[in-house]
Amino acid sequence: MTQIEGSALLPDKGARRRRRVKVHKTRAPFSLRCGALLIDYIVLVAVVAISTLIARTLGGGARSAGSSTETIGLVIVAFLAILNFGVFAGLGGQTVGKWATGLRIERTSGQGLSIGRAFLRHFVGYPLSLLTFGIGFLVAVVNGRGRTLQDLIADTVVVRDEIAVIESNQ
Repeated sequence: MTQIEGSALLPDKGARRRRRVKVHKTRAPFSLRCGALLIDYIVLVAVVAISTLIARTLGGGARSAGSSTETIGLVIVAFLAILNFGVFAGLGGQTVGKWATGLRIERTSGQGLSIGRAFLRHFVGYPLSLLTFGIGFLVAVVNGRGRTLQDLIADTVVVRDEIAVIESNQ
């Protein structure tokens, strides 16, 4: 992966010290990627659960209020899925789950992700990985760069930044 170095002069009491910050991009571990995906789906399932509870309180499928509440809940989930997996990932390279776990999606060239590529990765790549009975996800375990089927389709890689601070006296 690529390596980025930055340096900053930070104030310190006493002696003048120069702190250099090194940021190493490493491939994201499979278990951390699974955790990020789990967080993303917990958010979506929570909305479905809450709308179902409200619908059951209003009378369930027997009354139109309960039925419309479930429908509204599913529309909200669809909107949140598009927002999280398409827009957030396309603009910032992170879904809510990847943000929470410190992961980022980027192009294999190191460039940022576009909204179109995020839609390709999440709304074409994920279903194809599921249609192969999960083998598309397990490709990351045997792939040297940790890329899944959706990463191969969208030409992306999931990375984690590791930051090291190096101090030197001056």
